[in-house]
Amino acid sequence: MDADRKGRREDTPRQRLQGELRQLREVRARERGRTQRTEPATTGSGRTRLDQPRTTRPGLITLPTYDPEAFGKLSERIARFLGTGRFIVWMTIVVVVWVGWNTLLPDDVHFDDYPFIFLTLVLSLQASYAAPLILLAQNRQDDRDRVNMEQDRARSDRNIADTEYLTREVAALRQGLGEVATRDFLRSELQSLLKEIDERRDTSEVL
Repeated sequence: MDADRKGRREDTPRQRLQGELRQLREVRARERGRTQRTEPATTGSGRTRLDQPRTTRPGLITLPTYDPEAFGKLSERIARFLGTGRFIVWMTIVVVVWVGWNTLLPDDVHFDDYPFIFLTLVLSLQASYAAPLILLAQNRQDDRDRVNMEQDRARSDRNIADTEYLTREVAALRQGLGEVATRDFLRSELQSLLKEIDERRDTSEVL
């Protein structure tokens, strides 16, 4: 009996160590499972699988932020200026001065000789920027027109509903007034009653 008790006492530390080892193994297995879940699944060739979501990574180049409303207002101002006669006049003056400077003045002061490649580059650059700005202004105007149309449609629907309600009320008033006794109706009824009274008096006197 004493030997069995001693053996049991000696086995208890081993069992404790085995239990701790099992717990450590379970914790490691759980950590491995978590890392496998967080990491993107890869195929045998090392490529990420398409059916698994990929974690987003911050880009190397951060684009500058801007206010779309302010940029839209600026594009509308530029588009309005491009569509005015003032822009055409100033553009004509600049082109005439540019060509005259590089043709009539001495060669020492020329900065863009014939065939005026730099002038062509400037005009093409201006046109390439003007086209998207005008399109942006048109898109904003289309959005405003769409909102105005929706508001007008809602206002017209309310007006139609109000007119229908008023027509129903007027019809109800007409029906109510048709059932009310008028002055002519009362006069005719009184006259008929007076005639009946007179006839009864005459018959009573005759009798």
